[in-house]
Amino acid sequence: MTVAAMTAEFDDVARWTAEAVELLGQRHAIPAACRGSASPAALAWLGEACELSPGATLLDVGAGAGGPAAWAARRFGVRPVLLERMPAACRAAARLFGLPVITADGTRIPLRTGSVDAAWCLGVLDTVRDKAALLGEIRRVVAPGAPLGLLVAVARTPLALAAPAGNHFPTQRELAGLLDGAGFDLVEQIDRPDGAPLAWSRRAERVAAVVAARHGGDRAYALAVHQGERFSRLLASGQLSMQLIHAAGRGPARGDEREP
Repeated sequence: MTVAAMTAEFDDVARWTAEAVELLGQRHAIPAACRGSASPAALAWLGEACELSPGATLLDVGAGAGGPAAWAARRFGVRPVLLERMPAACRAAARLFGLPVITADGTRIPLRTGSVDAAWCLGVLDTVRDKAALLGEIRRVVAPGAPLGLLVAVARTPLALAAPAGNHFPTQRELAGLLDGAGFDLVEQIDRPDGAPLAWSRRAERVAAVVAARHGGDRAYALAVHQGERFSRLLASGQLSMQLIHAAGRGPARGDEREP
C-alpha cells in the first residue's frame, strides 16, 4: 500500500498534471507543478535566503514535476538541474519545462563532489526514511559554503492521527541534529507563509479540476487524495508545522566522485 500510495501521489499525479497543462495552456504549468510543495512567497523567501543569482547551478532534489525549479529559473536566472526518482514525474518536468532531469535516488546523486552552487529539497525529506543519507549526499555535491533550501513538515507533537503512507516527520530537534550531522549549519528558519495570489491559485485549481474530471475514478487518484487528506488533517490539528529552512554547508565536502 505504501509504495502504491507514494507512486500515485508523486508519479501518477505528475503525469496527469502535465497532460492537463497541455490542454489548458503553458501559463498553468508552474502553479500546477508547485501544487502541494510551495507558494510564490515561500519560493521567494528561499531564493532570497539562499542568495540565488543568475547563472548559478541549482540542484532540486526530489523535484517532482519541476514547478519550483522553473520558477527559480524565471525569477533568479539560475540554471536548474532536477533530480527525481519517479520516472513519470521526470518525464512531466521535461515535458512541461524542458529542464535537465536526472532520474535517480537522492541518496545516490550521480554528480561530482562540490559541483553545484546551491540545492533545494522541498517537501521531500519527510518522505525519506534515511534522512541522514539524503542530507549527506546533498552536502557532498554542493560547493563549500553553498546554501541549501528546505521545505519540511516538522512534527510538533507525537502524532495522534495517521500520517500519509511513507511519511516520517522529524521533530525540530531531530532535524537540527540531521543537518549538523550532514555538515550543514542551520542559518535561519521560518514558518512557511500561507496562501498564494488568487491568479496563481486559480490556475492550479483549474489543472486539478481537469485531473479530477479525467481520473477521478482511478484507484491511483483515490490514493493520492487520501494522502493529501491525511496530511491536511495533521496540519489543521497543529501536529505538523511547515517550515522553510536556509542552511549552509560547512567546509569541504567529503565523499566519492560520481558522474551521470
